[in-house]
Amino acid sequence: MSKLSAAVQSDIPPGTLYMLILKTLVRCGPTHGFGIAQFIANTTDGVFQIEEGTLYPALQRMWVKGWVTAKWRVTENNRRARYYTLTAEGRKQLRSEVSEFQRVMEAVNRVIQPA
Repeated sequence: MSKLSAAVQSDIPPGTLYMLILKTLVRCGPTHGFGIAQFIANTTDGVFQIEEGTLYPALQRMWVKGWVTAKWRVTENNRRARYYTLTAEGRKQLRSEVSEFQRVMEAVNRVIQPA
């Protein structure tokens, strides 16, 4: 049994979807939506699987905010897809998102660690 099939799917923690998408674009470069979802699922061993109904509205909001740009290109499978690229404003937002996430995780760790 592979890691992916053995994994239990979990909801993405509130407030982390943008961070995961932005970080994926940093690591992968210009990527289409399916590629973003695939990278996140593979990297998390299937724990986080982003559905189309969650991913594409988030990408649209990120485009409106100026965090990403989008251009139509042809995929490796010869299909037309919108490729998303991180902007300077998106990099700034990613730093903010990661900083806030780390602050929250440190607070949670203080609560759950043994006394």
